[in-house]
Amino acid sequence: LQLQASGGGLVQPRQSLSLSCTASGFNFGDYAIGWFRQAPGKEREGVSVISARGTSTYYLDSVKGRFTISRDNAKNTVYLQMNNLKPDDTAVYFCATVQSITTSGERITNYRGMDHWGKGTLVTVSS
Repeated sequence: LQLQASGGGLVQPRQSLSLSCTASGFNFGDYAIGWFRQAPGKEREGVSVISARGTSTYYLDSVKGRFTISRDNAKNTVYLQMNNLKPDDTAVYFCATVQSITTSGERITNYRGMDHWGKGTLVTVSS
């Protein structure tokens, strides 16, 4: 089972980046997938999660309205479109499988069980 995040880079504030998480070695369409990030000196935090079929999502409050998660199960890929980036978004971004989610309609209200992690991709937002 492999996950590989890509698409990071150095951008200025208010610019955009699109991250991709490509998976192999398992039934990708059976798993919720999450994006997580870890900034220097801070704990890892969940940024966004998408259900296996893409019908429900979760967003960290600080990224709501700026980030959009999506997936293409035919391509075994999950995307994170990040707009209006801020210096506080600077971090290494990881993707991971999520074993269990709780949903309320289109919202994921709880998630747990991040079993498999890919190598991260660095996002730096700086002027």
